[in-house]
Amino acid sequence: METGQKTFQTNNSIEKILNNTLSIQVSLSGLSFCILNSQANTLTYFSSVLFEKDLNPVEVLNALKNHLSTTKILQQDFATVRLVHENELSTLVPKPLFNDDCLADYLKFNSKILSNDYITHDDLTKGNIVNVYVPYVNINNFLYDTFGTFEFNHYSTILLNAIFELHKDKNEITMYVNIAKQHFEIIVIKGNNLILYNTFEYSTKEDFIYYILFTAEQLELNPEAFPLVLIGNVSENDNFYNIAYTYIRHVSVYKNRLEYTLEIENDEAFRNNFVLQNSF
Repeated sequence: METGQKTFQTNNSIEKILNNTLSIQVSLSGLSFCILNSQANTLTYFSSVLFEKDLNPVEVLNALKNHLSTTKILQQDFATVRLVHENELSTLVPKPLFNDDCLADYLKFNSKILSNDYITHDDLTKGNIVNVYVPYVNINNFLYDTFGTFEFNHYSTILLNAIFELHKDKNEITMYVNIAKQHFEIIVIKGNNLILYNTFEYSTKEDFIYYILFTAEQLELNPEAFPLVLIGNVSENDNFYNIAYTYIRHVSVYKNRLEYTLEIENDEAFRNNFVLQNSF
């Protein structure tokens, strides 16, 4: 199990002989599903559901139930089930300052939380950081009732762990930008130290470059000097790449080297989801 990964467990002692892992990514804007056969080291299934507008957690749960009940391949008995919670209800805390009794205090300054919200945390693999967040507890409960044991993490935990792994042999300060359909994350790392992590919503490529340049200015990073690595829903010479390259000298697109074979129809959409790729 990955460091900091949460697990709901049952007392079921029946040994599962299947090798399939189901990974589900849940947000208010959509759902994604993929299945990895660990014995064959092959991704055998991927699908995504994009909502027309952001839903509330109850509506998301209904959409999840509907997709699982109408998709036969998702109704099998999986060896492992993993859930990725994608929301803005999270914050990073330096581990030396972390106190398990103060979870709500960490979140209340930058997230709107309720007094009865369930709050948990992940330990990042590097950076001496704890990620405090509110999971979708109704979805956790449903998956527990449906599959039994399952593991869950916050979206930013998986993203940051993957970025730290990318950066492990580098000492220079680097900006990584993970691009999704409606938002993107900026991560700035120097050596093993996280300098900045933030997420931004965008509508246009001008929004995109504004936040990048503003972040660089605040951190006193020279656009002629620092490397910018674009990840996720981006390709060389698309709008994001071109506008970034207009203002920043050293821009590259990270091409994820998957450690497993893809046997799915929607290959491009899966390759654009950096977090889901790293959820196994």
